[in-house]
Amino acid sequence: MPTGERIDYASLLAPRTKALVLAGVMMALFLAALDQTIVATALPRIVGELHGMEYYAWTSTSYLLASTTMVPIYGKLSDSLGRRTVLLTGIAIFLVGSVLCGFSPSMLALVVSRGVQGLGAAAITSTAFAVPADIFAPAERPRYQGIFGAVFALASIIGPVLGGALTDGVGWRWVFFINLPLGALAVAFILAKMPRLHSGLESKVDWIGALFLIVATVPLLLTLRGDRPLAGWLAPEVLGMLGLSLVGLVLFYLVERNNPHAIIPFALFRNRIFVLVTLTSMCIGAAFFAALLFISVLAVNSLGATARAAGMAMLPLTAAVVSTSVITARFVHRTGRYKSMIVGGLVLTCVGLFLLRTLSADSTLTSIGLCVFVFGCGMGPVMPMLTLSIQNAVPFQHVGTATAGRQFFQQLGQVVGSAIFGIVLATTLAHGLTERLGPVRAEVPAAVRPQFDAVFDADRLRKGGVVEEGAGEVPRSSRDRFADEVHAKYDALRREPSADIGALTREETRALELGRAGDRAVRVSFARAVTRVFDGAFPLGLIALVLALFTREIPLRKGSPKVSAVAGE
Repeated sequence: MPTGERIDYASLLAPRTKALVLAGVMMALFLAALDQTIVATALPRIVGELHGMEYYAWTSTSYLLASTTMVPIYGKLSDSLGRRTVLLTGIAIFLVGSVLCGFSPSMLALVVSRGVQGLGAAAITSTAFAVPADIFAPAERPRYQGIFGAVFALASIIGPVLGGALTDGVGWRWVFFINLPLGALAVAFILAKMPRLHSGLESKVDWIGALFLIVATVPLLLTLRGDRPLAGWLAPEVLGMLGLSLVGLVLFYLVERNNPHAIIPFALFRNRIFVLVTLTSMCIGAAFFAALLFISVLAVNSLGATARAAGMAMLPLTAAVVSTSVITARFVHRTGRYKSMIVGGLVLTCVGLFLLRTLSADSTLTSIGLCVFVFGCGMGPVMPMLTLSIQNAVPFQHVGTATAGRQFFQQLGQVVGSAIFGIVLATTLAHGLTERLGPVRAEVPAAVRPQFDAVFDADRLRKGGVVEEGAGEVPRSSRDRFADEVHAKYDALRREPSADIGALTREETRALELGRAGDRAVRVSFARAVTRVFDGAFPLGLIALVLALFTREIPLRKGSPKVSAVAGE
């Protein structure tokens, strides 16, 4: 095949070879997908041990920040070097990051190490989502979209359970170390079964454009870290970072607008379908990540669940995603119509987000499961069909770039969303703890007020949550810990010669009542902080629904079209 002519793998590869290629890619994708769900379950315990609730969202933000900026770059590299080379490189980087995460001595070190993982995950995901467009014609792709959903669903099933079991059993560090044998298995399979899968195109990476893309993205996200008062947004360092991001965006536009090797060709932005789908992806990415990241905070800190139980509560989400994605894939393969699946899925997504807003400290794990099930029934059809719609709307030579572009904007939405929602969580929690614990503390007897301050310290709770340190422990409520302190204190006071036993007993009873009130204040504060996150995610779901309604549907093509210019839609 001469250089510059694209290899049509959809026609050249035998069905058995396609199946083996897809299997190798799915194994690598499973590794990255498992990490997302397994870590989310362990995060409350990690924060409790390392301290730093203000870094809670950044453990995911750093991961997404690194992977987001690198996705378009890896897309170009995979065209030049071949999918297999980029995929293996990504797995290697991901495993190095996993080792660093496992040995992290602090939350800040964990945030940095998660960024290394994100660099590797970008190569894995960008390659995985591009491969089906290489080896299958558009009309065939819906049949295999269900496999992507099944991989993420399987990871979602295993991740929370495995993450909870490891966290409660041998410790949270094994949540990261478990990636090593899984990664080794994926590497062995890819080396044995996957061909180079080179595109045949003469593709160059625009490193100058990539640099300006990083300059435009990274400073913006770094300004979104939490615990900044309103006046802090006018601080010189914040304005400087925002200015640097704006400069990077302008330079990126100037360099890329007429560049034939642009990271994201600007001609794609003349395609109305591409623009609407990427905007939809940004909104839904932020909303989905809000549910995935913060629901365990409510389960552990408000409902008193263990990490394992919190993970089990997310299983209905997985069941919903896998079942609806498979059903959707079969429906679209049979009918060739996908827009109705996207719109219907977004309606259910909005219903699920609305239900999540109604959770409280009086909710149960069953009610959480019901809410996330409805939410998952919406997300199952949406994610794969958005990818399918954008691949079907652009010329063949731009399918890989457009796919990476959609993934880039979806992950950008996740990064911005998780950072902003992290700020919402931290600020709402800080205000709620101060407001609700203050009146209770004022009534606590002086004899046990130091103990109350130690157990119900608002700053400690805000940073570390209510989970006590130590693997394998069932989290004890603040009420129980304070009760132990009260009993010990008043037992000592009653042993004094001049003690008024009756008065001390009444005072002890009152202190225990206030301990229960303090525990209730903590649980309500955590519940309200999390539901405030869903208050913000719900409008994003509505915006995504409106955008989808205005997106035109194009019938699925039966074969791979010839190389052509991008046409506006």
